[in-house]
Amino acid sequence: MIAQPEEALAPPSPAAAAELLAQLRADRRADTWVPAFEQDWARALDDARHSYSLAPLHDVVRTWRARLASAPAVDAFLAGGCDDSDGVDLEQVLGART
Repeated sequence: MIAQPEEALAPPSPAAAAELLAQLRADRRADTWVPAFEQDWARALDDARHSYSLAPLHDVVRTWRARLASAPAVDAFLAGGCDDSDGVDLEQVLGART
């Protein structure tokens, strides 16, 4: 049996997307992140309509929660003058979104 964090097992609450969007709007990256989240959410809604599954919506919430949670660490890394030219694409870490 593979151990997974509890948040990976439980689906996000029905209000999770709205709460996440409010956090994104309050972030300094809101000008770019809010439209990107809304685009991902719209795509996931369309996928959910066709598949009759909420999994695409849950994936968007989980992905954006991870982005928001990791933003301070990324900022600290970049502020430290570290070389980020060997970075890894987020899709390689989280998997391709279809």
